[in-house]
Amino acid sequence: MRILKFGGTSVGTVQSITEVADIIQKKHSKSQGLVAVFSAMSGVTNKLIEAGNLAATGKSSYQEILKTIEDRHFEVIKALVPVKSQSAILARIKGEINDLEDFLKGITYIQELTPRTSDFLVSFGERLSTQMLAFILQERGIPTEYWDARKIIKTNSTYGCAEVDTLSTHENIIQNLNNTEVIYCVTGFIASDEKGVTTTLGRGGSDYTASILGAALNAEVIEIWTDVNGMMTADPRKVKNAFSIPEISYSEAMELSHFGAKVIYPPSLIPAFQRDIPIRILNTFDSAHPGTIISKTVAQKAYSITGISSIDDIALVNLQGNGMIGVAGVSAKLFGLLADNNISVILITQASSEHSICFAVEPTAGEKVRNILERGFRSEIENGEIENVSIQYNLSILATVGEGMRSSSGISGKLFSVLGKNGINVVATAQGSSELNISVVIKKKDIAKALNAVHESFFEIDGFTINLFILGPTGLIGRTLLRQILAQREYLKKEKNVSIRLVGMTNTRKMLLNPEGIPLDDAIERLLEDGEVVNQSEFFEDMQALNLSNSVFVDCSADKNIIQYYAPLLQSNISIVTPNKVANSGSYEEYALLRDISKRRNVKFLYETNVGAGLPIINTLQGLINSGDQIQKIEAVLSGTLSYIFNTFDIDRSFVDVVKEAKEKGYTEPDPRDDLSGTDVARKILILARECGIKLELEDVEITPILSERALAAPTVDAFYQVLEEENEIYAKQIQTAHEEGKRLRFIARFEEGKAKIGLTAVDATHPFYSLAGSENIVSFTTDRYLHNPLVVKGPGAGAEVTAMGVFADIISLSSFLA
Repeated sequence: MRILKFGGTSVGTVQSITEVADIIQKKHSKSQGLVAVFSAMSGVTNKLIEAGNLAATGKSSYQEILKTIEDRHFEVIKALVPVKSQSAILARIKGEINDLEDFLKGITYIQELTPRTSDFLVSFGERLSTQMLAFILQERGIPTEYWDARKIIKTNSTYGCAEVDTLSTHENIIQNLNNTEVIYCVTGFIASDEKGVTTTLGRGGSDYTASILGAALNAEVIEIWTDVNGMMTADPRKVKNAFSIPEISYSEAMELSHFGAKVIYPPSLIPAFQRDIPIRILNTFDSAHPGTIISKTVAQKAYSITGISSIDDIALVNLQGNGMIGVAGVSAKLFGLLADNNISVILITQASSEHSICFAVEPTAGEKVRNILERGFRSEIENGEIENVSIQYNLSILATVGEGMRSSSGISGKLFSVLGKNGINVVATAQGSSELNISVVIKKKDIAKALNAVHESFFEIDGFTINLFILGPTGLIGRTLLRQILAQREYLKKEKNVSIRLVGMTNTRKMLLNPEGIPLDDAIERLLEDGEVVNQSEFFEDMQALNLSNSVFVDCSADKNIIQYYAPLLQSNISIVTPNKVANSGSYEEYALLRDISKRRNVKFLYETNVGAGLPIINTLQGLINSGDQIQKIEAVLSGTLSYIFNTFDIDRSFVDVVKEAKEKGYTEPDPRDDLSGTDVARKILILARECGIKLELEDVEITPILSERALAAPTVDAFYQVLEEENEIYAKQIQTAHEEGKRLRFIARFEEGKAKIGLTAVDATHPFYSLAGSENIVSFTTDRYLHNPLVVKGPGAGAEVTAMGVFADIISLSSFLA
């Protein structure tokens, strides 16, 4: 014997019912002994309840709902039953609709909808759909018998969620459903008490019906046909990478179902579990898919956990007080009060000190629970032994489930690490001694982010994914970065199991956000064509509101106004990577704030390219400091522009010609004074000084200027060039003196004994800066360990390629941290 149960979505439309009929016909041709259990058409039960509520208030508008229900069933019949055969089933369905209408009229007279009358009202949904399906199958030449489950499944009189009388029910089923030549079409969800009064089996009761039938008939298998490919590793509506679980144990399925997996109703597992009958979850709309088999034991799985589930909305009740410590019976009294008032508890956790007990309930029960406990513990509260009952709302539960957790160490650590790195605070946690389930209570707004982050960490189906937001993608560095990411995409996926998903871009004119990802190969074109008019505040607010796991913001601009968004982003656990040095060279207070937030929120703020483009200067300095070395002195050429100018300047050339050449080659800013003023170099040495722990401000950096006040004050660039020509003697003398002494001019930044200074210096052949060429940068670290032979970092210090590479490297290092 094989039991097949079809849910509401499976019998919701003409197309889905056609699929159901095809499945049953194929099953019938291959084996004997089938029982098909049907739910009401999708949405009909809710419509019946709505109609009942309208009738209970005396409103006749329930008739519109009644007409909709009738039309849906008639539509299916007219589409799937030959015209010559339609009259019989149409008359039967019309008769049920007439009975339903009479019943609703009765409700309008008494203007009351009790649990008992509600059970009878909703029973029409299953009765209508099952009679219709039985007739459709009969017209296909399949022998069927329609069975109203109220005749065979007997319960107590707890309306809305009745308890089954197993003994009499099994006897009825065995006596009446024993013909293997026909397919029994049985109404799901509904039953009756010993007086024949209609009852229902609670939420998901059609699954329960199938399990009851399977247990009584000692079925070979119970098939639950739904609209997904079995039980999934997570809710596919929230986690796109969720996949089907081929095999799962009863215990695992119970846990996942209890914590929100809606594929199967938890109590329906119990009859099957008791008889050791496997349950298979299958997809009506993809019948070839093997789905999920639920059985007593399963083979060892490839992953340490089986699945992740969630309850999206709960209230957390906390009872605490010093009077609870060491006092026996507090828990018994607490949960006795809840049981007496039919309050279902979803999760329980208690402090080892016995100072507090917290538990989760449905949000709608929150205030009721408060009143129950305040009455029940009135004397303890008045005596100060127990504090007032506190309730937190807008919370969710995330549960990791799997029998493999018993044999895998570090599951809890991995779970909490993933949540922490994504800024998800754990309000409460619970883990059973069986190690089958670890449950955490978190804020409701974080549940989708948490599910994706945890799923990715434990299952790694598509590797680790970074969600990237870029400011300035149309600029030189931004464009180059996108090109580099695209070029390395396959390598990163294959060798590092890392994917970078571009989800947001903005420049000074347009902005574009797409949580599903923006294709890298034409990202700029999409921004310019599909992007909306930029609103910076809105872009950053949307970035935070998306609340995506593993989010990284890359600021490829030099915009001072963007810095105001850094702190809120870090507070939202969005890591920042930037070559923009404004934040680190602004006020020390702002510099310290960003580091404090980064440390407290366990989020990264990376800026390797602030000082030496692609050169590993910041990381090298941090490595020295973190390993306990003491910095004695830093000397550096930190401007590729000034490096080029003074590497090119010689006795046979005028200074102004060298500056013009540097500008023509794109080394300088449009106004070369922005480079020659030394302000950019001052910012860089300031950053290095601060990395050494020195509290300096930009004005504390001593600058020996290259240019005269007159040159700096020139009204235009051409006027500036004219001043340089007029002052050529100054620069000619400097280069001549250096040449005569066998030295070369270098614009050097120094940090020593807590002070920072920059200026033009002549160095001889023994100095490591003497042999610089082109636009190279160089940094020399003199430390306790590198006292007589300084540690030198040298290489290209400017250019889009190396700067973008440095940003890219920071992004990759972030993936290692987050993963």
